[in-house]
Amino acid sequence: MNNSQSELNKGNILIVDDQLDSLRLLTNILSEQGYEVSSAISGVMALKTLPAIAPDLILLDVNLPHMNGYTICEKLKSDPNTWDIPIIFISALDNTFDKVKAFRVGGSDYITKPFEVEEVLVRIENQLHNIRLKKQLQISEAKERERAEQLALALEKIQNAQFKFHIEKMSSLGRMVAGIAHEINNPVSFIIGNIPYANQYIEELFSLLELYQKLLPQTTREIQQEIEDIDLDFMRSDLQKLLNSMKVGSDRIGELVRSLRQFARLDEAQIKTVDIHQGIDTTLIILQHRLKAQGNRPRIQIIKNYDELPKVECFPGLINQVFMNVLTNGIDALEEEMETEQTSNFIPRISISTKQLNSQFVTISITDNGTGISESVQNLIFDPFFTTKDIGKGTGLGLSISHQIIVNQHGGKIYFTSKEGKGAEFVIQLPIQHQTSSH
Repeated sequence: MNNSQSELNKGNILIVDDQLDSLRLLTNILSEQGYEVSSAISGVMALKTLPAIAPDLILLDVNLPHMNGYTICEKLKSDPNTWDIPIIFISALDNTFDKVKAFRVGGSDYITKPFEVEEVLVRIENQLHNIRLKKQLQISEAKERERAEQLALALEKIQNAQFKFHIEKMSSLGRMVAGIAHEINNPVSFIIGNIPYANQYIEELFSLLELYQKLLPQTTREIQQEIEDIDLDFMRSDLQKLLNSMKVGSDRIGELVRSLRQFARLDEAQIKTVDIHQGIDTTLIILQHRLKAQGNRPRIQIIKNYDELPKVECFPGLINQVFMNVLTNGIDALEEEMETEQTSNFIPRISISTKQLNSQFVTISITDNGTGISESVQNLIFDPFFTTKDIGKGTGLGLSISHQIIVNQHGGKIYFTSKEGKGAEFVIQLPIQHQTSSH
């Protein structure tokens, strides 16, 4: 129904009938009921005037000159501009064949001549009522689609804001870590650099003591007693062990500092060509405190199956964050499995495999033999804020952000396969040459 119709106009109706008496009768009846009525005495005339009239409903006679009602109906139903206009056939033909044919070509109803006025009015009103309901439904659907689009846009804005916040947080953390690492690295470097000299000086002092003992074999009782009290031979061997321990510890601190600086990557705002294996190994070093044996829990085994990979263009800091998130989830699953495992034969294990998928992509697979992911939550794994952990033990953002980093920031893929109680495998596909997803 057109918006320009007045309150008294109940709808526009086109009557197509070559019998003038019938045409005048229907026109008068419908006009008195408040309908705006147009008429045509042939199918050709009706098709020509139809665009200007834009009727809400058509009353169509079957027997018309040059072109019968069935043909007209078929033409209207095949036209995208008129296919949805309801057509009520009016005919003196009362046999079942004609009625079935009328519905088959797209008619909405069929009235037999001579007709009852009340019947005509009721059938017309039924069709127009259906049209109004259909339009209301279309309007409601359009509003729902618009609302859904607005919600999707709002969610996208929230996710983008969340991602931006995370990037800013990681950037700030990276700068802080780099600063701390630098401050730690300087004194550690002094320690590492001075240990060989300390070792040399101690050896020289003990050599000097040996020389004194050789040249002055007859020492006083007090000196001999002091040598025995301090256990000089033990001190000499133990000092060597202490220096070696200091060297090992300092080297470990230095390795950790280098890993922290490598992991944070202050250049994460720029695309870099990097060694993926180095990023994985750096992340594993940082996670050593969670991989080592704790109490009755055995050490988590790391099994590496690295293929030769080309260097990959990416945001290295972000990719390292993805490795951290996926590996941390795997460790959490293994710890949960060890809490519920009744036997001592369980060996916690994380396998990391890499390969070049084709000329465009590399694949990183991280598999654990932990609790696995239940089917009820598998569709929610990458949703923001979804977590199966207790309150305070996880934000539910790790895998969501990982998905955004891999898919949106790098044009790659991240997916998983899992069976509850059988562990989980996360697969990351990264393009060798950086590309941003259009989604």
